Amino acid sequence: MESAVEIASALLDGIVAAAAQSPDREVCGLLFGSATQIDLVQPCTNVADEPAVRFEIDPAALITAYRAMRGGGPMLIGHYHSHPTGVAEPSACDAAAANGEGTLWLIIGSGKARLWRVRQGGAWRECFEPVPLCVTAPCAPGPASP
Repeated sequence: MESAVEIASALLDGIVAAAAQSPDREVCGLLFGSATQIDLVQPCTNVADEPAVRFEIDPAALITAYRAMRGGGPMLIGHYHSHPTGVAEPSACDAAAANGEGTLWLIIGSGKARLWRVRQGGAWRECFEPVPLCVTAPCAPGPASP
């Protein structure tokens, strides 16, 4: 079984809220972190020709993320997008765009979030494998020291 990936509830809530506020177009953005944790999300402009049914992350945002990563910045581990009228599962369009084995795809649909990892080969439904998503609460401050 695939290892779970953690995300703070505040990060996930922000993505789900952005998707809910944009019912007529897919929202998208970048995910940064490690193989086991999403530490940072960056909303991006959807520059697709048909943003109601497709997404394309602004290439300038991708270039900036890769440059920062090469300079020691956060590790780009995947991206997120919404399906305004669909479910939180990869579509045929998603499978056609899937590349980079191991890349994470966080998909929001019908108010739910599901995480997927790209794997190479197979029919379009086999291009992705589900990944358990562990939503964590932010750490509460401890008691003050005397």
